[in-house]
Amino acid sequence: MIDVNDLRKGACFLLDGEIFKVLEYTHNKPGRGNATIRVKIVNLRSGAQFERTFQSGNRVEDVELDKRPVQFLYHDGDFYNFMDTETYEQFALDEKLLGEQAGYLKEGLQLKLVSLAGEPLDVELPVTVDLRVVDAPRDIAGDTAAGGGTKVVTLETGLKVTTPLFVNQGDVLRIDTRTGQYVTRV
Repeated sequence: MIDVNDLRKGACFLLDGEIFKVLEYTHNKPGRGNATIRVKIVNLRSGAQFERTFQSGNRVEDVELDKRPVQFLYHDGDFYNFMDTETYEQFALDEKLLGEQAGYLKEGLQLKLVSLAGEPLDVELPVTVDLRVVDAPRDIAGDTAAGGGTKVVTLETGLKVTTPLFVNQGDVLRIDTRTGQYVTRV
């Protein structure tokens, strides 16, 4: 059992027989009374997302998940297909289970598969990924006068990212998968 105060983004736990992953975590301590922990969680089997509030001191059941290296192969509409790099076994994960993580997947990407008793549940992305810009609006002289200095570009996976004005179509960018923010041009 783990205390709900120890839950953080990315932590997995069992609750009512289902496996959940924490997407967001906030701790609120009112003037008096117990602190409350509000988490946005996703059910790793169904993909359903919702918020849950716990009282400080509550406990949830810890779950031991297996992680093994896999490679992303391709997307065929509703499913993302992967291959275990040790056994060469192929499997697919539903698009709704991956959620926002799907925007970082490009063919050949090495990542980790999270599973429980052989059942694939989730993937663990590398900290950064390199993606090519496929659409970048032209910057216009004077754009920085308003204090902006940024523009939104579209990457090869369909992901949209805010970047500095000097980024152009065809550039390869390094994106932080934890925050979804531009890191540097590669």
